[in-house]
Amino acid sequence: MEESFVPFGGIKNDIKGRLKCYKQDWTSGLSAGFRILAPTTYIFFASAIPVISFGEQLERDTDGVLTAVQTLASTALCGIIHSIIGGQPLLILGVAEPTVIMYRFMFDFAKNRPDLGSQLFLAWTGWVCVWTAILLFLLAILGACSIINRFTRLAGELFGLLIAMLFMQQAIKGLVDEFHIPERENPKSVDFQLSWRFANGMFAMVLSFGLLFTALRSRKARSWRYACGSLRGFVADYGVPLMVLVWTAVSYIPAGTIPKGIPRRLFSPNPWSPGAYENWTVVKDMLKVPVLYIIGAFVPATMIAVLYYFDHSVASQLAQQKEFNLRKPPSFHYDLLLLGFLTILCGLIGIPPANGVIPQSPMHTKSLATLKHQLLRNGLVTTARQFIHKNASLGQVYERMQEAYQQMQTPLVYQEPSARGLKELKESTIEMASNMENINAPVDESVFDIEKEINDLLPIEVKEQRLSNLLQATMVGGCVAAMPLIKKIPTSVLWGYFAFMAIESLPGNQFWERMLLLFTALSRRYKGVPCHFCRNRTIQNNCHVHDIPNHILVCLFRDYLGSGRRGSFPIDDHAFGSCETICFAQVFQRGTPSRFGCRRVRRIPGCTIQPYNRRRAG
Repeated sequence: MEESFVPFGGIKNDIKGRLKCYKQDWTSGLSAGFRILAPTTYIFFASAIPVISFGEQLERDTDGVLTAVQTLASTALCGIIHSIIGGQPLLILGVAEPTVIMYRFMFDFAKNRPDLGSQLFLAWTGWVCVWTAILLFLLAILGACSIINRFTRLAGELFGLLIAMLFMQQAIKGLVDEFHIPERENPKSVDFQLSWRFANGMFAMVLSFGLLFTALRSRKARSWRYACGSLRGFVADYGVPLMVLVWTAVSYIPAGTIPKGIPRRLFSPNPWSPGAYENWTVVKDMLKVPVLYIIGAFVPATMIAVLYYFDHSVASQLAQQKEFNLRKPPSFHYDLLLLGFLTILCGLIGIPPANGVIPQSPMHTKSLATLKHQLLRNGLVTTARQFIHKNASLGQVYERMQEAYQQMQTPLVYQEPSARGLKELKESTIEMASNMENINAPVDESVFDIEKEINDLLPIEVKEQRLSNLLQATMVGGCVAAMPLIKKIPTSVLWGYFAFMAIESLPGNQFWERMLLLFTALSRRYKGVPCHFCRNRTIQNNCHVHDIPNHILVCLFRDYLGSGRRGSFPIDDHAFGSCETICFAQVFQRGTPSRFGCRRVRRIPGCTIQPYNRRRAG
């Protein structure tokens, strides 16, 4: 993204770039056929379940003024609009926990004001949304999103790691609460007796850990040695949603022998219940809010605008990481402008606004990367086998595969063509054939293992389209009408899914993967940082990652001692200087060769190079 602080300059560039590929966004999704349902259902559950949980939390915090019906409606409405006219279709919108927290603070403020109260709470939040939208308009028009380029990958990954920790914290907190009496419940009820509370908590742990374990295992079903390939693929694509249904069914096994409230299930009013639709006409009450509170709404609006600016932009940035090899331009400025309009819309109809969410957005991109890999793999395997059966030579097979590969690519290429995988495939296969002295002979699968080679070397690409986002948002909207069925899901299944989302968002986070090296045995560090969505073998084999733990510890140690806290340690200045010098020398001596190369390092006086130890375990 080019930096553009000219008013309307960034928005103009975003609209121009996305209009060029708007038609292809739809045709690409339709061309995937029924396969698009796999990432759609995967991201639908990842989007709907947290929103339902946040809706329950809002209901407790706002005394029933806002419920899961409103959070689902907001997520569906904003998601549908963004998928149709938004800039970046990979970005998933939803009601996030920071929004829930801000609404709780605003409700606590409003209910204690006699001239505002809970009756005008939604009308006042409407003014908060208006101020928030104005600030978002200014940020988008003035090109504030250009600062996103200054955000390093570390900043985005730290934020993503924080969100993952919050999801895990929510899962643990929810499991602990299963052993306690919920708020606003009758403590004298039979199912809240000590023995039944303990039984409910233990059963909740079984359901939560059962869902977590089976969901994680189902994501790796393609590498199983059991069952046929189509069944393994089905489990990998739809296993997580199926596990939610399976463990919900398991929760009904002891029905009839235990109190009705065990296990605890979701609670939310139906959308057709009396009073459930009063918030939709909140716009008529906005003029009843005193002028002082209309002006004062600017204060929480400022905090929400800053929060949305950072959260929305980072979510979009994480969904467009470099290793995904996206071929279409970003749209940070225009998406922020559209978010302002969506915020006003949500405020006028009395529902909490939605914004770009983490980890759902990068999870969406990863699921589409898996889909694109399957489509390319199946097409190339079919082409290769077709010409191998015609006794074609290796060169002919490669040429046909290259033609098929180019035909499956989008013509809107904004990056270098990602044909590296096929180039490596050609080189490795020709080398193997040369060793067998039959390079011009017809190719058979003893020389050319079609599925293995293509699966390992095919470059990572993403099926960039709008259909999956539109379908998942529509399905979230369908949850509003299906609320009686959703209320049958145990809350413990939600906590297990929260933990699954936290763990599922960690692969690909380079900060997390490098932190794991602190606990990796020295003899195993030659494997380097795992690159789940980057199959560049050269990078994996040549990364000098065995010193990364030392670098992390030295940086943390030096920053801590150098930030004015030396008095906290019984270390004098001479000892501190010696320690710092030794640590820096260790980092420079061992870390510099991998950055600057051996020839340049040899010219530095007093610097020696230690050979890289590639010994294997065992």
